[in-house]
Amino acid sequence: MSGTQAWGFTDDRGAQLGAARVPRRVVAYVRAGAALYDLGVIPVAVYGSGHDGDAYDPAKAGVLEAVGVPYLGPGRALDEAVLRELRPDVVVDVTYDGKSPYALDAALVERLGVPLVALSVGNELDLPAVLDRFAALAAGLRIDGREGAGPEGVGAEATEPGAADPAAPVPVPVVVGSDAVGPEIVTPVTVSPATGPGQGAALAEFEAAEAALREAAARSGLGVLALSGAGPEQVHLARPHAWPELAWLAGLGVRLLDPGPGPGANWLTADWVRAAALRPDLVLFDNREHATPPYALPGGVRLAPWNPETPPSPAAYARFFRDLAEALAP
Repeated sequence: MSGTQAWGFTDDRGAQLGAARVPRRVVAYVRAGAALYDLGVIPVAVYGSGHDGDAYDPAKAGVLEAVGVPYLGPGRALDEAVLRELRPDVVVDVTYDGKSPYALDAALVERLGVPLVALSVGNELDLPAVLDRFAALAAGLRIDGREGAGPEGVGAEATEPGAADPAAPVPVPVVVGSDAVGPEIVTPVTVSPATGPGQGAALAEFEAAEAALREAAARSGLGVLALSGAGPEQVHLARPHAWPELAWLAGLGVRLLDPGPGPGANWLTADWVRAAALRPDLVLFDNREHATPPYALPGGVRLAPWNPETPPSPAAYARFFRDLAEALAP
């Protein structure tokens, strides 16, 4: 297949998108861009959300800053002229509600006349399904055997050594994890196979990290509370089943603590007294730059960082699972 072949993709808003050729120049929300990079597609630039500032948030950037992918600042403050100068073929964002892109205005992309892909990271999909959607998009963007234009000096027009042969047969999907949101492990589900060099190894590492976390959770029995600090007087307590990765942790046997009744679909906003009253053994604290460190927790509580916007790639979640398994260890 060549890059001049027509391209199509249906995103998680149900929007049927198309282009006369496979998109080569990808601009993406930083979370999506970090995932695409892991999957072998190099963005020409990325942008942040309303929580982000004028520089990369290290928790969200993955390796994008280190490899020279430019950061454009918050998406809803993007200068249309700057975006036009980048000549994107496609813009990739995420969606939490299945209706709207999260981090920039759809009207801006409409004025550019290029497709806007919004992939779901909300709780209507489980974690493997989220990973599968990003893998499917990456596979479509690599359909000509190339890995994206990348920023100036990053990536290559020619196929890199070891890149997927576009004429090669489609491999059989790889089984990753299990379809579960509770303590019982049930029916296996699949995540799309390798979309570029090294992806088979990333999927194998994801499975190995799942196994390590399942074993650590079974041995520890620790109560785990996920939260996002909002200062000394306020904290947002995560509702585990509202987050695909937290629900998946529960399926692997991690004993996640629910904050209980109250307003808020994803978070219960409360004070630190409420957090302490849940008696967590380990706190997963939001390590994004806009969040604040934990306050006023009982002595002896273990702390481990959690990025609620972990890039949706097997490699990124394997790292998170490994880190959490270590945090749960005696």
